[in-house]
Amino acid sequence: MISTTILRSVIRTAICVLLGSAITQAVEPTPAHWPGFRGHRASGVAEGHKLPVEWDVESGKNVKWKRAIPGLAHSSVAIWGDRVFVTTAVSKDPNPYLRVGLYGESPDHPEDVEHDYRVYCLDKRSGRILWEKSAHKGIPKTKRHIKATHANCTPATDGKHVVAFFGSEGLYGYDINGKLLWEKDLGYLDSGPSEVADLQWGFASSPVIVDGRVYVVCATRNASFVAAYDVTSGSEIWRTPRPNYPGWHSPTVYTGPGPAQIITNGYKHMGGYALATGKELWKMHGGGDVPVPTPIIAHDLIYIANAHGAKSPVYAVRPTASGDITLTDGQTSSDHIAWTLADVRNYMQTPLVYGDYLYCCRNSGILSCHNAKTGEKVYKQRLASGVGFTASPVAGDGKIYFASEEGDVYVIKTGPKYELLAKNAMGEICMATPAISEGNLFFRTRGHVVAIGR
Repeated sequence: MISTTILRSVIRTAICVLLGSAITQAVEPTPAHWPGFRGHRASGVAEGHKLPVEWDVESGKNVKWKRAIPGLAHSSVAIWGDRVFVTTAVSKDPNPYLRVGLYGESPDHPEDVEHDYRVYCLDKRSGRILWEKSAHKGIPKTKRHIKATHANCTPATDGKHVVAFFGSEGLYGYDINGKLLWEKDLGYLDSGPSEVADLQWGFASSPVIVDGRVYVVCATRNASFVAAYDVTSGSEIWRTPRPNYPGWHSPTVYTGPGPAQIITNGYKHMGGYALATGKELWKMHGGGDVPVPTPIIAHDLIYIANAHGAKSPVYAVRPTASGDITLTDGQTSSDHIAWTLADVRNYMQTPLVYGDYLYCCRNSGILSCHNAKTGEKVYKQRLASGVGFTASPVAGDGKIYFASEEGDVYVIKTGPKYELLAKNAMGEICMATPAISEGNLFFRTRGHVVAIGR
């Protein structure tokens, strides 16, 4: 028989274990991961920690660290645990040409010099470089827009793998420690405008990793498609051709009620494709040319901002949509589309849903807030005049962060009333969308990755 002393000890240990488990579950923070462009499912939202309102990069106030990254790139950072991943393209030119701001012309920029396409892993706590890898070296196969770079695509990670996409220069899979697992040449990917054959703008669609698969959307003039690859081997699982209309949008994966699907924006062809097979589930047209915003999901709706050109709507599509759901002239809703905003002009930035509100910001800095369930306008406010906004907003802790191209970050209080909480200068051009992890903001500026925290 078990003695009373031993029995009491066993019971006491079991109680401590149970209580410890309960305490751990009660105080366990939300995941620290920001696995790709705009974080989980491109939502741009991370909760569970207090976030900073004010900082000063020059004086170091609320700056955790600042790490110089060579080259020129607009890719955002991806984060898993204590590791930060970022890409860049390094040439012999110490100051590559880049023109930001608001202007009408859109010329390309030839660079007939060798570029080194690199992937970096940084320590999230200190900014120390843990490893760097050269994925490819060569003269760029396409020109770039004068506001773009040759490393626009944000890497993706699932904690075991890191996938970097450099457009025509290839798709690369690494393990978390930087070992190259595979590489794929997806061909010549020219995302220049369809109406000007000799104008090239580069490539910008970021990959997504979900359940052991890498999903990519290539919207080009020559061979548009959506595809799935095995994240461990790089082997192709399926590929579905799409109409040849260029765009810079990244995909979103939806796995809620209704069919699991990868959702893509598109000029004349937005749509959803079955995750398992790539079969087209629904499609629609009715947007502007060369769309940039990524579709996002909230309130059981898919929000697609499709601007530039004659039409610039926002659509709220139901995930159960099927077939051709294109609206007829004058129609704003249907069984598949909850509502439509006709002229929001959310051209460059991916919109953001925080709570019950949808936030859309034009590249000219005009912010509009809408009821996310109905589309009804709540307010409209200009953030700044004469300044461009390309980076998409991110949010948490009741705050939204909008970074201008000049590097000023506008901190807005969420809710039905506009309230500017602070304006903070990064001190450098800021074209990349920031990331959030464990109460810290991570900005990718022209020459650095900067960690901001309370």
